[in-house]
Amino acid sequence: MTGPDQDELPRKRQVLEKPRFDGWDVGQLRDYIAQLQAEIARAEAGIAAREDHRAAAEAFFRKG
Repeated sequence: MTGPDQDELPRKRQVLEKPRFDGWDVGQLRDYIAQLQAEIARAEAGIAAREDHRAAAEAFFRKG
């Protein structure tokens, strides 16, 4: 029997590299901000899903 695939294991939190903005134009900066906002939204959706799951479990066990 083998263990879980490497992709299934929780990954350590990655430290974001801080890009140097030298030479970036306004459009590139706006694109970068949009990418960061999309990643924030994805993380917030993950938090909401976990909170919903926890709330459902708590409600289930309170009723019993």
